[in-house]
Amino acid sequence: MTTIGILGAGRVGTNLADKLAAAGHHVILGQRGPVKETEVTAQGAVPRVSFADQRAAARAEDVVINATPGDSALDRLSGLRGELAGKILIDVSNATHDAADGLPGDLCYPGSSLAEHLQAALPDTHVVKTLNTMLFMVMTAPDTLTTPPTAYLSGNDGPAKQTVARLLGDLGWQPTWIEDLGDITTARATEAMILVVPHVLRRNGFQPFAVSLAR
Repeated sequence: MTTIGILGAGRVGTNLADKLAAAGHHVILGQRGPVKETEVTAQGAVPRVSFADQRAAARAEDVVINATPGDSALDRLSGLRGELAGKILIDVSNATHDAADGLPGDLCYPGSSLAEHLQAALPDTHVVKTLNTMLFMVMTAPDTLTTPPTAYLSGNDGPAKQTVARLLGDLGWQPTWIEDLGDITTARATEAMILVVPHVLRRNGFQPFAVSLAR
């Protein structure tokens, strides 16, 4: 069993907490503001989920997931450098400026990526980028799509990526659906994929999909 801290208690964070807890992990769901002992799971009570503020969640002994808004994540996580030292930080967010309709518009870090900035700001943390090229419901139910989706991995540390790949397996991802792209600089490619999302949503509505590699 792994202890996993999740920063962000919105639909992305709670969806991941639900599935990871059901797989047997202890999850600490980090919320902003006062902690509320409320049901946040979509599939019923999961006893292995506990609640804390984000600083406490960042102290999780094994792995921390960044599920906070990408446009403010760098400032927020930079302030947790001590808590995140020596940890694996899984970054699933995308840093964008909103368009007029509230959907993702321009990238916050063109020519770079949020993941690269996080790694630079957190040199003692192993940052791994993944799950940022799909709608949030696909993260924990990849087999619901008619075409096998792809979960891309970017990170400098091989063992950290292997740990993340195992956790993806607990979320339902088959090994053949996981594509290791290389070091953290490759995250700029997957983060740029967010630019296709608003166009798909405007045409098709909020239907589950992923930007996948077909062979």
